Amino acid sequence: MPRTSGPQRLPARSAILSTLLGAHPAQASSAGILAIATELGIGESAVRVALTRMVAGGDLDRTDGIYRLTDRLSERQRRQDESIRPAVRPWNGRWRLAVISVPSDDAAIRNATRTALAGMRFGELREGVWTRPANLDVALDDPAVAERVTMFDAEPDEPADELAERLFAPTAWADEARRLVTALDRGADLRDRFEVAARVVRHIMRDPLLPDELCPGPWPGVLIRERYQGFRVEFAEHVGRVLGRESHYTFDSHDQNM
Repeated sequence: MPRTSGPQRLPARSAILSTLLGAHPAQASSAGILAIATELGIGESAVRVALTRMVAGGDLDRTDGIYRLTDRLSERQRRQDESIRPAVRPWNGRWRLAVISVPSDDAAIRNATRTALAGMRFGELREGVWTRPANLDVALDDPAVAERVTMFDAEPDEPADELAERLFAPTAWADEARRLVTALDRGADLRDRFEVAARVVRHIMRDPLLPDELCPGPWPGVLIRERYQGFRVEFAEHVGRVLGRESHYTFDSHDQNM
């Protein structure tokens, strides 16, 4: 009988992506994916349909029976890994300001600009003006976006903690992080924890990475990352037991020692 309580069940596509995004290298055989999905309570037919659609949709490449993330999702994995072990620096009280100085009639470029700035943890102060504390190294990789944006440092007149709360809502982020840590700790089994962990990593990627001076305490950023890392190790060990020598599910040393 299907379980009626606990975390919301992930569809096959989400479960496959969550598995591969956490793997280094991000690849697995079809047999391996089916074995892992079965352990997570996902039917074989649903997995096969999802794999076919993911290849057709540009999520996965398939070569010699091995499925791998495409470049687009490999970039997402890179951002995910950076979020789990962020490279922040001491804050000097300055803020980084990004001004969209060259307008564009191209909706795709406008959306790409917003996505790029949000991905660098900027908050939108007003239309065309984005800012964040200058405790991260930020760079716009897309030339089409970079040529539209002018960046410089500034100091706001508004109290920094109030501006941070208005732009990034760190109190709400921290509250949800604590709820997710509790849910992960209370997961009845690996299947429950896997589904909570998918929500955890999405939440980590929304961490504004504010300097300590602007974080409402106690800040759970380190705690939620430690719990997620602990689950990743647990899941990797489980995959190793399920697949044995066929397992491609490994972590590099940075993943295991945050």
